[in-house]
Amino acid sequence: MTPRPSLYAAALLILQRDLRLAVRRPGEWLQPVAFFICVTLLFPLALDPAPERLRQLAPAALWIAALLSSVLAIDFLFREDGRDGTLEQFALSGQSFTGLVLAKTLTHWLLTGLPLAVAAPLAAVALGAPTAAIPGVLLALLLGSISLSLLGSIGAGLTLGLRRGGTLVSLIVLPLAIPALVFGAQATDLAIRGEPAAAPLYLLASLAVLGLTLAPVASAAAVRIGLE
Repeated sequence: MTPRPSLYAAALLILQRDLRLAVRRPGEWLQPVAFFICVTLLFPLALDPAPERLRQLAPAALWIAALLSSVLAIDFLFREDGRDGTLEQFALSGQSFTGLVLAKTLTHWLLTGLPLAVAAPLAAVALGAPTAAIPGVLLALLLGSISLSLLGSIGAGLTLGLRRGGTLVSLIVLPLAIPALVFGAQATDLAIRGEPAAAPLYLLASLAVLGLTLAPVASAAAVRIGLE
């Protein structure tokens, strides 16, 4: 009898599988990044092109675009696995369903949140931010994107059984993401102005830790409800 793999091994297999599927379907994870870049680059065309004006609006532009891009990618999190029965196999595997759902959420962050965080400093520079602000902008988006992916997993789980749950996911996730949006925009603004941004970054890190503690349990329960 083949021994059952550990939770770590099972999560690693899920991560590898989802990354291979993402390579075969690049449009699913490139679409949110392309949307983010397009939105941020369109801001200078719609506003006064004065550098000081763009620099003031850069934090709001970056974080609103990142939030909308993250919501755009949420629909792909559990949709295909819910259709082909993979999630049912996860539930019957004997492994911690919460851990397996967290592994899928991690893959979602690697494919959407991490690229958004990497693209954000380049978009900030295009909006007039100084190059010295790049580390602060990058760190703020990294921490904030973790919270956005975790919140997105809850919304994706709650709408799993719906055929068209994209709009409902937005209504669920956007209000919950307001704290990350506020603290992230504040940290980005301070980084662009060259002032210490430790306080909002600590708050973003606290939100990420809180999300890692509660969101996997909530999303796993939501997915189970959606499978019934």
